[in-house]
Amino acid sequence: MRRPALTLLAASLMLVYGFAGATDAPTTIPAAAVQTAEQLRDKALHDDTAYTTVEALTTEIGSRLAGGVNDQRAREWAIARFKALGFDKVYTEPVTYPLWVRRSEHGAIVAPFPQPLTLTALGYSPGTPKGGLTAEVMPFASLDALKAADPATVKGKIVYIGFRMHRTKDGRDYDLGSGIRMQGPVVAMGKGAAGFLLRSAGTDASSRTPHTGLTGFTDPAKSIPAAALSNPDADQLERVLAYGKPVTVKLDLDCGIEGQYTGYNVIGDLVGRKYPDQVVAIGGHLDSWDPGTGAIDDGAGVAIALGAAKLIHDLPQRPDRTVRVIAFANEEMGLWGGRAYADKHAAAVGSFQLGSESDLGAAPVWQMSASVKPQARGAIEQIAKVLQPIGVAYDAKQPGGGGSDLSQMHRKGMAALTLAQDATYYFDWHHTANDTLDKIDPKQLAQNVAVYAVFSYMAAQADGDFGSAPGAFAHDGAEE
Repeated sequence: MRRPALTLLAASLMLVYGFAGATDAPTTIPAAAVQTAEQLRDKALHDDTAYTTVEALTTEIGSRLAGGVNDQRAREWAIARFKALGFDKVYTEPVTYPLWVRRSEHGAIVAPFPQPLTLTALGYSPGTPKGGLTAEVMPFASLDALKAADPATVKGKIVYIGFRMHRTKDGRDYDLGSGIRMQGPVVAMGKGAAGFLLRSAGTDASSRTPHTGLTGFTDPAKSIPAAALSNPDADQLERVLAYGKPVTVKLDLDCGIEGQYTGYNVIGDLVGRKYPDQVVAIGGHLDSWDPGTGAIDDGAGVAIALGAAKLIHDLPQRPDRTVRVIAFANEEMGLWGGRAYADKHAAAVGSFQLGSESDLGAAPVWQMSASVKPQARGAIEQIAKVLQPIGVAYDAKQPGGGGSDLSQMHRKGMAALTLAQDATYYFDWHHTANDTLDKIDPKQLAQNVAVYAVFSYMAAQADGDFGSAPGAFAHDGAEE
């Protein structure tokens, strides 16, 4: 029987309600995909791909300061590793940034009790004048106290802030410590200070290894020498200050910005079987600070993503969507690789299914949170159920920021997870000479691989999407 023609009103209602209903259908993960994810999880716990990868990176390349002597070698190593692991496509995308170099650094208390200080220059710090910088120290209890200070009390002095971080599972003190490191030198410069010192943003109370890291300087002409003291040396400086006498310190830093450098993000795709243009994004950053070998920050993150992708690669057939691993360039000096990637791919953000980056070491993932559309919460709960047996709790009230570099794609509108690792000891070694392979437990690293393999595969196989769209999560409150 021939069906009657739709009236204009009926057609309009179908457009409004029918298509909207399809769009608003819940995202779910098929039972077969859940079963495969469980198998991936269990296999990952006994797979050593990630450990052998980070072992090779830290042994064959070592530290990877962005633009430094090992930058190109690390990139070539990563390209070769991606290819050896069987990615369907391996390619690079350029990232241009200021080239900051470190040559030498020394410090000392000159008066009233002369003695050396163990310190390290901070990223984007300029060098001191020839012969060094000698000035009186002006201590502050907090960044807020410095902000409130009369510039007359600061002018010509070396500002010191002694905030002490404490160990916590979620690493929350780092927000304060890194905030002082980033903002403190800028505020001090604005008040006329000659230099800046802080107690290292780290939790290793007894190790005489200072923690480097980035400042907020953006203009070499508007910056002052800035350095971090090891925790024991900060204790010593504070004891000397407690005598109530003027304390003079000499800084001798040979460092600074020397033009521009073009590095590259290294990218590998396992091309999706049904929807090759839809992407699940995972990764880590390939660069590191220079004192250590960049094992936990962030060789582990790159290795976790590669280990997860290799397990998915070895399945009998490719997942429906593309799984993409990105080894980002120059995260440490200001998310340059992440920002370049987001700028390049912003127009296609709707094709990004879900993403998360590993950049908090190699201790176990203990909590997952997500920024997705409401209709995809059920799929996130399915992922959480598969991860629960390996110690991952799901916090449905917290947003997911995507991790360090992928936070930039999240800000463009990519649906994202935060996969929080146990940070209890991470900041003992973070940005120091102690960031070395011995800090990685292979079994804990394998748990991370299991987490990334599970979520990547399940997202790639989902019936429906997670809500990525331009500006979709602009007000989710994610801090990443």
